[in-house]
Amino acid sequence: MSISSTIKSIQDIMRKDVGVDGDAQRIGQLVWMLFLKIYDDKEQEWEMFDDDYKSPIPKYMRWREWAANPEGITGDELKEFIDNTLFPGLQTLKAKAGDERAYVIRSVFEDAYNYMKSGHLIRQVINKIQEGVDFNKAQERHEFGNMYEQILRDLQNAGNAGEFYTPRAVTEFMVQMTDPQLDESVMDPACGTGGFLTCTIEYKRKHYVKTADDEKVLQASIHGVEKKPLPHLLATTNMILHGIEVPSQIIHDNTLARPLISWGPKERKDIIIANPPFGGMEEDGIESNFPQSFRTRETADLFMTLFIHLLKDGGRAAVVLPDGFLFGEGMKTRLKEHLLTECNLHTIVRLPNSVFAPYTGIKTNILFFEKGTPTKDVWYYELPLPAGVKAFNKTKPMKLEHFAESMEWWGEGKKQSVKAKRKNRVENEQAWKVSRDEIIARNYNLDIKNPHVGEQISHDPDELLASYAQQQKQIQGLRDQLKLILSAALMGKE
Repeated sequence: MSISSTIKSIQDIMRKDVGVDGDAQRIGQLVWMLFLKIYDDKEQEWEMFDDDYKSPIPKYMRWREWAANPEGITGDELKEFIDNTLFPGLQTLKAKAGDERAYVIRSVFEDAYNYMKSGHLIRQVINKIQEGVDFNKAQERHEFGNMYEQILRDLQNAGNAGEFYTPRAVTEFMVQMTDPQLDESVMDPACGTGGFLTCTIEYKRKHYVKTADDEKVLQASIHGVEKKPLPHLLATTNMILHGIEVPSQIIHDNTLARPLISWGPKERKDIIIANPPFGGMEEDGIESNFPQSFRTRETADLFMTLFIHLLKDGGRAAVVLPDGFLFGEGMKTRLKEHLLTECNLHTIVRLPNSVFAPYTGIKTNILFFEKGTPTKDVWYYELPLPAGVKAFNKTKPMKLEHFAESMEWWGEGKKQSVKAKRKNRVENEQAWKVSRDEIIARNYNLDIKNPHVGEQISHDPDELLASYAQQQKQIQGLRDQLKLILSAALMGKE
């Protein structure tokens, strides 16, 4: 049975359990079990190559001891062991000095939960995992990667607002154009399930890792932070799947909850690659961590302020943002002025509407910028849909080949190196250049249409509905801001 078939049969078993309510809980239940199975498989590998390896997990809590035997404990005994021994033990796992593995395991189980009520159904699920998943087999490891991406898509379909699965083609394009060097620190401060970081790992290994010492440099260069428990657990699992033995630099926290000025020079990064949550609002008080002129509750804007601050001088970034950032006013105008003053916003790639379908129809862009020198000109590249394709979807997903012309245009034509130095760019039907002066004259409105294409009116119902929904969000955002202003004014009068 293939891994994808195994996962489907596991989900069918979980649907019979009264404690599991909906896809999000099924995924949460599945992932902590997979984490322990994958970790046990990896420990077998580490034990084979290191005679001194000692597991941070007490023997009686290791997967091989309580789960691997299909005739092992079941029913109420299994349920009681998981709820009263396994979870409390992993959530309070003591870490000896320098034992980062114990810290990683403890952090991923801090907010994990056993939703299943039937110990007999739990045993059935465990047996399916045990017989159907062997991470030490190269063939299954490859297939597991594909299945893992399907789990991520299912997570978005489960209704996690503001979180979109970034298509693999987009992450690969962003990483390739940013070209992270071996020793450069790479961070995603809103890493979700770790897609940008795993793509960076693969890129560095392909181009720069030649020795065991190179691999150590790579492992120390990857940094991520994720606010929500389930995506953090998925990200940590994802790192282990991609050979990061101790993913202690994938932190479970809200990056925005920390005062901006507290990020010191030693914490600055060479590269930031991210698709921050957009369309959402942070909880009250988070905005007070930022300077007065950049305070807002809109998540994406706060992250953009953070990204600029976190970059080293000479550092570079690739960030996915919605059209609303480009044409937004008020705080957004001040933020864009700050961006163009502190950084060289050298390229904006405008993506087709359907890139993030079915999660959202909002138009999105990739902003590429470098910190340390102000912007002189901004190059725009409008990525068209492939010939004969009206929209990307599940059966016709976006592929890296759809970026081929933009990658060739990027700098060196057919002789373009991996570094993509952006030399000899020319205007064409998809590309145009706008000066800083023109942007200032537009009051920092970056929503500049392709001058080589006439005004296009969309009659697609999905696009019109998405545009209407975006307008409603903007109106609601303005209402929320007005409420805050009025509330503050009224409190001042009291």
